[in-house]
Order: sequence, then structure tokens, then C-alpha cells
Amino acid sequence: MNQPLVDQIANAVLYEGYLLYPYRPSVKNRQRWTFGGLYPRSYSEAGEGTEPWRMRTECLVAAEAAEGACPALGVRARFLHLQERRKTRPPFHPDDAEAWQEAVEREVDAEPCDLAALINEPRTRAFSFPARREQGPGDGPEVVVRRQEAIAGAVEVSAARVEADLYRVTVEIRNESPYAFDPAGADRSSRDEALLHSLVSTHAILTVRGGAFVSLLDPPGPWREAAAGCRNVGSWPVLVGAAGERDTMLSSPIILYDYPRIAPESQGDLFDSTEIDEILTLRILTLTDAEKQAMAGIDDRARALLERTESLAREQLMGLHGTCRSLKPV
Repeated sequence: MNQPLVDQIANAVLYEGYLLYPYRPSVKNRQRWTFGGLYPRSYSEAGEGTEPWRMRTECLVAAEAAEGACPALGVRARFLHLQERRKTRPPFHPDDAEAWQEAVEREVDAEPCDLAALINEPRTRAFSFPARREQGPGDGPEVVVRRQEAIAGAVEVSAARVEADLYRVTVEIRNESPYAFDPAGADRSSRDEALLHSLVSTHAILTVRGGAFVSLLDPPGPWREAAAGCRNVGSWPVLVGAAGERDTMLSSPIILYDYPRIAPESQGDLFDSTEIDEILTLRILTLTDAEKQAMAGIDDRARALLERTESLAREQLMGLHGTCRSLKPV
């Protein structure tokens, strides 16, 4: 496994959509967290499943040629656990303060297990993270209050033998957070509150020893039917790492191709990959001083993005423009 390449793509998925241009609490950033959200089951079912509470990944693993070898599977679920930040000034009225949702990274490792054992007995790894409240000083007389709600869930891993040397692996990630949702009082603030009990930007990294993952995008001919039968809900597994490696898959809430890459010209995460680096960089540089001040006040990630963009050298800016990946004769 090429760990740096895997981490780079996985972290880009984790923070995709975290903050969108114009990088301030504008209309565009009032509906954040649009990828990989697993909501409390009560909230999901009240909306007839429009917001999911579980994610399902299925992919294929081919055993090594050595007779009797059985592949061993590792699964790591990753997501963001949101926390609400409110800034207010005395007299202290936190409910009247403007709220912003920050994020804390979470990881859950399922116990590694060989596929033969998973055929006979699926494994479930339950997890939970507690609620947290903290209050501290802000700028001047300002008070900053952060609130994080408890979340809980499970990662279930199972396997089935498709052929003598081919297995189908299933990974299901569920949000099992207790949450009393009243659909009669639903409004925009209801989603914001439900998000505090949700797993956001959820994805999984699957690794295998003693075997190799099969591409679902371009499976070998004999295994195309088996690949077509894999059922993925809310995720899409692709091969990641160095081209040709088949020991790691990323199950992503964003549709990717096998062996995705971050452009080498990119100077860092812009969180808004529906745009391109050059356009977003130029837009940031044209913000007014007041707009830049508002952007820097969002959170540490927005401030770091602004500082990095303003410090780019001319050569780095020019490197974002007009790069050709390949040329073909006409």
C-alpha cells in the first residue's frame, strides 16, 4: 500500500464540501455537509429515507494462487463528528448568538479477520463518542461556547464465497445514535440539530492481505457478472494507492475512478472540488479586505486556506494554469 497516496485521497473525501466559496457564512454555506452523511435513524425514517442512516459497500476479493490461502480483511471507517460553535457577548445569551458547525475527525477500526471466518460469522464493531461542552474566551469580551452531542454506531463486516477463489465482502456502517426527532416541528434548524447526532463525510478504507481487490469499474471478464451483482448504497469502492496495486480500496460517498489522484499543481485543499484550483485561488485573491476578514473569522481551516493562498509565489500561481496531462497525435 502506498499510504501517502491513500491518505491524500481519503482526506480530500473527508473534507469535500466542508466549506464552499465564497468561504463565508453566505447562502451557499447554509446547506453544508452534503456528502456521506449518516443521520439518526428517527430523522431518516421521518423523511422517508431521503437522508440515509446507513451505508453499504460490497466489493470482490480474489484469493492468492497459493492453495489454501485465505485473504484477511481490514476495515477502517472514517467520518466527521460535528460540533456547534457559538460566539456571543455579555449579557450571555448563547441561543441568540450566530452558530457555526466545526468538525472533529473520527476513526473506527474493525478487528482484522480472514474471510473464511466472516462467512461463518459476520463481525460487528460498535462504537460511541460522548457529548462534550466547553466555554472559553473569544476576542475581547466575546465568549465562545462549543457543543458536541453524543453519537453511536456500528461497523458490520461479512463475506460470502462467490467462487472457489473469489469472495464478496460486505461492509455496512450504521448510525445508531439515540435522537428524539419530532417531524411536526421540522424546519431548517431541525437538520442542523440532526447533523450534530450524525456521521458526516462517512467513508471506509478496506485493506487485504493474502488476496487482491477486484476493480468494479473494469473487472476481468470471468468476474464481470459477480462485479455487476455487488450492491453499493451511498458509497462506491475504488482501488487506491499506486497504479496497479490491489491491496486497498476506498469506499467513497463521491463517485471516483480507480487510482484517483490530487493534481500535483494543487497547493492544498480548497474543499470545493466542483471548482478548479486556479478559479478558486483567483477568486480568493480578489476578495475585499472586509470579505477576507470575515473568511478568516470562520475557523482555523478557512484562515489557513486564506493565508496559504495569499502567500503563493508567482511560479506557483502560474503552475495552476494550462497544464497538459497528455498529448495525442491528430
